[in-house]
This record gives sequence, C-alpha cells and structure tokens, in this order.
Amino acid sequence: MKDGKKLPAVCPSEEGCPVEYTLGVIGGKWKGVILYHLIDGAKRFNELRKICPAITQRMLTLQLRELEQDGVVHREVYQQVPPKVEYSLTAFGRTLEPIILSMKRWGEIYKVKSENGEKTEVRV
Repeated sequence: MKDGKKLPAVCPSEEGCPVEYTLGVIGGKWKGVILYHLIDGAKRFNELRKICPAITQRMLTLQLRELEQDGVVHREVYQQVPPKVEYSLTAFGRTLEPIILSMKRWGEIYKVKSENGEKTEVRV
C-alpha cells in the first residue's frame, strides 16, 4: 500500500481481508485500466494518455506513482534527449494479469447484458 500504511480492517479479522489489500493496490477508476494496457508491454506516458484520453495528466502521474510504490509497475528512465520514460509491469505486477483479464471478460459480459436491457441478477 502507498506509504506503508495499513488499511483499516473492514473484514472481521485483525489482519484485514486479503481482498481489501488487493483493492488497495488495484482499486480506483484508472489503475485497472492502466494495468490492462501494460499487459501488452511497456508504454510511454503519452501512449497511456492517448489510450485513456479521459484521465488527466495529474491523475495518470499519481496512479502510476502509486502502482510503482506498490511494486506493480516499473518506471524506466532512459538518459537521452529528449528524455524517454517507459512504464511496464514488474514480475510481481504480472501476477495480476489473470485478475485483470478476468475483469475484462466479466466487463464484456456485463456490457452486453446491460445494453440488451437484461437484468443482472445474481443467484447463489
């Protein structure tokens, strides 16, 4: 988690719920999207801006910094003029790939259901 802070426990255990920790790293509007686009390989900052035009430069910077602090994204700075910076998934970040791809598949199903006006009831 950012700044090494422990999340407040929402689940009834003292350590907190593992899902809380996962969402603490990948939660939010943009982190999952950023991670999804980094699965294909390293991207430069402006490539990510073009892929996600609705995200502000400031927000993209903040999200990338948090992902980097959590050890999920690697920031590579090339010593050249003009400066070149690339972002890629770390080996630890790659462990999120099946989760992100499952979220993608679920989103595709949900989108079709909602576009067709189907109820999205969950039966247990």
